[in-house]
Amino acid sequence: MSTCRFLLSNGVISQSSDAPTLASFLETHPGAYTTTRTHNNGSCILFWGRHLNRLINSAKILLNSNPRLLFGSSWPVDASSASSMALSMWELGIRDLVSDSTGKVLPRAMRDREMGRELAITVLLSGNLERSRKFVHVDRKRVNHVLDVHVHVSAYVPPVFGAGQSGARLALVGRGRSVAAAKYSDWVRLRKPLEQLRPPSVTELLLSDDGDHILEGTIANLSSAARTMVKTMGKTAPVSDGVLPGVLRQLVIEVCLSKGIPFREVAPSWSMHELWEEAFITNSLRLLQHVDTILVPSDRASLESRTYKEVSWKEKQFQDGPGMITRMIQMEIMEKAMLEGHLLDSSGAFLNQKKMPPSVLHL
Repeated sequence: MSTCRFLLSNGVISQSSDAPTLASFLETHPGAYTTTRTHNNGSCILFWGRHLNRLINSAKILLNSNPRLLFGSSWPVDASSASSMALSMWELGIRDLVSDSTGKVLPRAMRDREMGRELAITVLLSGNLERSRKFVHVDRKRVNHVLDVHVHVSAYVPPVFGAGQSGARLALVGRGRSVAAAKYSDWVRLRKPLEQLRPPSVTELLLSDDGDHILEGTIANLSSAARTMVKTMGKTAPVSDGVLPGVLRQLVIEVCLSKGIPFREVAPSWSMHELWEEAFITNSLRLLQHVDTILVPSDRASLESRTYKEVSWKEKQFQDGPGMITRMIQMEIMEKAMLEGHLLDSSGAFLNQKKMPPSVLHL
């Protein structure tokens, strides 16, 4: 069976044996990135418009706060920011460049895709300092002179929501990220040391600055639902605490507001875990996944240990399968996924329609 993996870099496509894995590529290339996937047997890309917005916002944040995360080691150490670069003026050009690049590689990947599989799509936006120095004025049509666009596409099999053994197992292992409001590739390298603290069967690692208030996972946002005296309240950490404003995280908030589900942007506190009735994580590939178990170190100092075997863990177990609120939110998100899917034709090329027709409004 051939490997369905493609990488487009500045218009040039590498495929299968020549294309690196996504993790290897991100570890060696700086920049802001976003990841989404196709849906409904490759008929659309999930939340494409939201992902373009997140990609551009991440690039802006890096440009103003830590340009080395966007440009890499070529950025001068003594230069603190690049706020003079009017990235906001290039926004339309970035959208065109990213969409054109993605539209070029998707048909190639679609031809190699096996029926029933989806495509995971990652777009990386990197600054090119050497080329940018040659251009004093950069307009919408010349964005490619200062920014490199890479699109990585590979086969992906989405998990079935609520199926047996499909729940997430989480473990709290480290502190929150720096520049957390942006999604950047260097985090793939920085989070690797946390892997030594991953207990067996744990599927996601959680972050907390104080060992109590849980911020997010290394690749997902966390939400919990706890009972109070009068109602069950959903919670997730606010962006101001230092978490990524994930696309699915925002969708969860929108669903709760529209459906009257009580929800607050407050970090779930482990000290209150006995009141937690259900929990779920969200990211752009799995969408929403219920949580089976959360592990937290008995002693915060044990996180300085070299391996998970040296850590004493406390455990919170949830009921088998997704809870009522989790199911309700998942159903609404799937409806939004279908309504906001950017349509592709049978060859993988972009279509102009913004909404999916009734004939494909099913899971």
